[in-house]
Amino acid sequence: MTIEERLSSEFGLRADYSQNIINLIDEGNTIPFIARYRKEMHGSCDDQVLRNFADRLKYLRNLNDEKEKVQKVITEQGKWTDELATALEQAMTMTEVEDIYRPYKPKRKTRASVAIAKGLEPLADILQAQSKKFVVLQEAEKFITEEVLTVEDAIAGAKDIIAERISDSADLRKDLREMLATKAFVECSLLENENNLTYETYANFKQEVKNIPSHRVLAINRGENEKCLKVDVVIDEKLTLPVIEKYFKKDNEDTNALMDETIADAYERLLFPSLERECRNNLTDVANEQAIKMFEVNLRPLLLESPLKNNVILGFDPGYHNGCKIAVINKHGEVLDTTVVYPTPPRSKTEEALEKLKAMIEKNKVDIIAIGNGTASKESEIFVAELIKHVSRPVSYAVVSEAGASVYSASKLAAEEFPDYDVNLRSAVSIARRLQDPLAELIKIDVKSIGVGQYQHDMPQNRLTEVLTGVVEDCVNSVGVDLNTASPSLLSYVSGLNKSIANNIVAYRTKNKGFKSREELLQVAKLGPKAYEQCAGFLRVVGGENVLDNTAVHPESYDATRKLLKIFSLSEDDVKNNNLGSLPKYIEEKGEKSVAEACGVGVPTLSDITGELLKPGRDIRESMPKPVLRSDVIHMEDLKEGMVFKGVVRNVVDFGAFVDIGVHQDGLVHISQLSDGFVKHPSDVVKVGDVVDVKVTAVDLPKKRISLTMKGIEKEGE
Repeated sequence: MTIEERLSSEFGLRADYSQNIINLIDEGNTIPFIARYRKEMHGSCDDQVLRNFADRLKYLRNLNDEKEKVQKVITEQGKWTDELATALEQAMTMTEVEDIYRPYKPKRKTRASVAIAKGLEPLADILQAQSKKFVVLQEAEKFITEEVLTVEDAIAGAKDIIAERISDSADLRKDLREMLATKAFVECSLLENENNLTYETYANFKQEVKNIPSHRVLAINRGENEKCLKVDVVIDEKLTLPVIEKYFKKDNEDTNALMDETIADAYERLLFPSLERECRNNLTDVANEQAIKMFEVNLRPLLLESPLKNNVILGFDPGYHNGCKIAVINKHGEVLDTTVVYPTPPRSKTEEALEKLKAMIEKNKVDIIAIGNGTASKESEIFVAELIKHVSRPVSYAVVSEAGASVYSASKLAAEEFPDYDVNLRSAVSIARRLQDPLAELIKIDVKSIGVGQYQHDMPQNRLTEVLTGVVEDCVNSVGVDLNTASPSLLSYVSGLNKSIANNIVAYRTKNKGFKSREELLQVAKLGPKAYEQCAGFLRVVGGENVLDNTAVHPESYDATRKLLKIFSLSEDDVKNNNLGSLPKYIEEKGEKSVAEACGVGVPTLSDITGELLKPGRDIRESMPKPVLRSDVIHMEDLKEGMVFKGVVRNVVDFGAFVDIGVHQDGLVHISQLSDGFVKHPSDVVKVGDVVDVKVTAVDLPKKRISLTMKGIEKEGE
């Protein structure tokens, strides 16, 4: 089966769609571009399917390369056979290829290699054939040399050779690997360590390999790395040894004892330790991919949270000794005012802070206060709730995650943006901007620092970065970017662009006082026709010469768009004036397929063009849940069982969702409490940023734990 055929089968795609995607990727097209502007070529697959397809394509190509390397090495050894060719062709994974290669792979010095060097391989063949015992002993005498002093030494060397052969058997390894996956257990016990209380859950822990959840695997791995846990994979030898015997033992009384010893040695010394490592590595790989998937699932809605546009926002970065840093930004994200106040301990200059911020709010006409959720956040929230009562204009507040804010504020990028501000004031600006336009601000931060998952520091960092960068690219391109206001950081995530070209765009924009059309992009240094093709549809020119430049309609489809308007006697002025409400009806009456053919495009492209003409300049984030704004504060001590709150989902993990209900400590809705029905995974029910109704079921003040449920609330409210 070819790679194309395998991908078609695995992804349920037509063969031509699969081939088209491969060609598009090989031609250097980006995933966002393929997903948005080549729908007819792949059946309207979304960006996530296309990224998975690209990942799988890369894996299968690497697999084929590995097979070719293995074939070359074995052929050079003069040991290539038709059986090996068939086995290699049928191998579906890198592990299976490695199993086939194992017997031919150059090894470091082993007991078997030493025995082979002493000339004992022929004796191993005789013993493995399980001839009569006297024959084995008789033959063993022939191998006595200066290096092999006795018959016992000769037989021991032969057994070492056979043990390595057993360990190298591809078919046997496959059978035992599958057995460990279905029959083995992971066992843990606590080690003497001052930190082992963290892992007391795993004292005397035992769970089947096939049932252990990913988050538990990662917790166990961390406990082992911190030398708090001893971890083993265990399986009953009554299950495994008979499998080896099936391959290597004959029913021969003369040699049964010798083969039993050889099999036991092969299993304990070589085979099981190797398979145990494989099992642990496989569990870790699966757990890592699941954890990375959760980062991906959580990051997307966080980046696509609804922006609070057209608001003046005061960013409030809480602190104790060094005070609370304040920055006010206008509707365009520009800094209007900054200060530092000390309403929190140890200075507790509450009245002074109250007067200073009250005057700042009135002067700058602040609409919303964004409070970072880090150190001193609770005290700051209490202060802000009191401040709002003393302000004459309507002001509300929201608690904003400041994960990664300190990383950003100390970065080179932040220093370039705000050379006159210290690190702490930059953080206050970032907190305010996170509320005003989450996507534009969060992309400035290393995605691993945004804090929407678990065990991010334990993940394979390159893979994590690759996946999360893909999410950022998809989000940035699905929203679109204002060519005349976007930062270089935001522009660098646009399809077809990089940091260098993004900086060139900003330089051109500054020199020419903005872009008047998309076509001007071709005048930007290093931005050639291919980059233009990839990026143009994702960049917006607001109020430019061509209204289509403020839509997601690609320039390559402008002629088709004008044909569409002409068919129904409409104009670009109608687009500007939002006078196209009847267009879908006209298309339906004439027939979508017929109209698409008349315009020279496919039906998916026609549908996209129509949607853009109806709402030029639209922001898809406007349909997302709005941030929860508050004007008063409650304390964890005030919580009682049965209280119902409207909260915001802050994080989704394998075992549930953490929800912010406004008491500084997020509560946990366990997976069993997310719905009355069966929930396979929490991400099937909620996502980051969702506004949900939750009920308090338990409060543990000493441990700062809040248990919540989403079950039965609607019934009680009816």
